[in-house]
Amino acid sequence: MKKTQTKILLVDDEPDILEIVGYNLAQEGYQIITASNGKEAIAKAQKELPELIIMDVMMAEMDGMEACEHIRKIPELNNVIITFLTARSEDYSQVAGFDAGADDYITKPIKPKLLVSKVKALLRRLKEQEVVSDTLNVGGIEINREEYKIIKGNVEIALPRKEFELFYLLASKPGKVFKRDEILDKVWGNEVVVGGRTIDVHIRKLREKIGEDLFKTIKGVGYKFEV
Repeated sequence: MKKTQTKILLVDDEPDILEIVGYNLAQEGYQIITASNGKEAIAKAQKELPELIIMDVMMAEMDGMEACEHIRKIPELNNVIITFLTARSEDYSQVAGFDAGADDYITKPIKPKLLVSKVKALLRRLKEQEVVSDTLNVGGIEINREEYKIIKGNVEIALPRKEFELFYLLASKPGKVFKRDEILDKVWGNEVVVGGRTIDVHIRKLREKIGEDLFKTIKGVGYKFEV
């Protein structure tokens, strides 16, 4: 078992879930911290500063949604990745999870090996966030922010400024769901946006120029870039 300093906070009111999930992740060398409700999760998160929080939705005292919203307001936990692990698979519940600030939403039941793979993918995303560079290389696509240049398969793709900025934002964190309000704030800022479908139009153009399957729509939430 390879030792790692990566901390994962598991939050669930079912001891069996904490034991099974915790055991499988500990076998990968992760440091596991547990909590049985939302209030305890907030306290543990502030004390331990985990890199990843895996949290149930339905819990006594404080549910996962409310706990997630609280954690997102704590400055020292700005970069923590939060994913829900829950039996609730309804679309509206998933939308509520992303609105609360979650980075991902995993439904139970899930096989331990698949969960471990998802956790590794989420933590890779965290490492990618820590790398600050004017040049990204994602899925064989080179994105040079300084020169506003994109190269895919040795072919340079020209994009207007806003399309480039939108693409750079999504590609900077592959797999992360960017909410529409966040996209408007980071790409358009205080500029006047004409029409409520501005983002959709830009995404359609990016799909045409870069790849239809690379840009995923999360209904009622926003968009993400996947490779």
